[in-house]
Amino acid sequence: MSDEHVKNYDDVTIYGLANDREEALLRKQNELTFIWANKEGHPLGVTMSYIWRKGRIWCTATSQRVRVKALKRDNRCSVVISSAGTDIDVSQSITFKGHAVLHTDQETKDWFYPDFARHTVSPAPTPELFVQFLDTDNRVIIEVIPEKTIKFDGAVMRDKTSEAVASEA
Repeated sequence: MSDEHVKNYDDVTIYGLANDREEALLRKQNELTFIWANKEGHPLGVTMSYIWRKGRIWCTATSQRVRVKALKRDNRCSVVISSAGTDIDVSQSITFKGHAVLHTDQETKDWFYPDFARHTVSPAPTPELFVQFLDTDNRVIIEVIPEKTIKFDGAVMRDKTSEAVASEA
């Protein structure tokens, strides 16, 4: 962005999330909105728990879920992650456009289930019990490979607004 001060909020692309703040948000948050397209091409979304590992988003669902069936037809998807519900003091968000890879192999299950159980909110009393409930024949692990991101940092917006107000004084 130039040295010129902002005059309005028409172009919010200038309020991007720096890489270190992006990484912090991805590690602190544990829920996202997962978006896919149905047979008619209509976008649908659900809230899911996730972990951020290896530069990818990882979540899980059973093969009976509509989203898994849709991803088998067309693996294009998006996820939206916001700072809502975390201790981050300003609004932050990241939207990823990407492709999903569906995993059912034992090697992926062996690292994913314990890691997922330790870092998400579990309905089971212990992480070990959560893993037992997750590890079924019908379960699929979804890996989202990000291809494009849209990032927003409310702190940058706040600071730019303060600078603009101060320059007018």
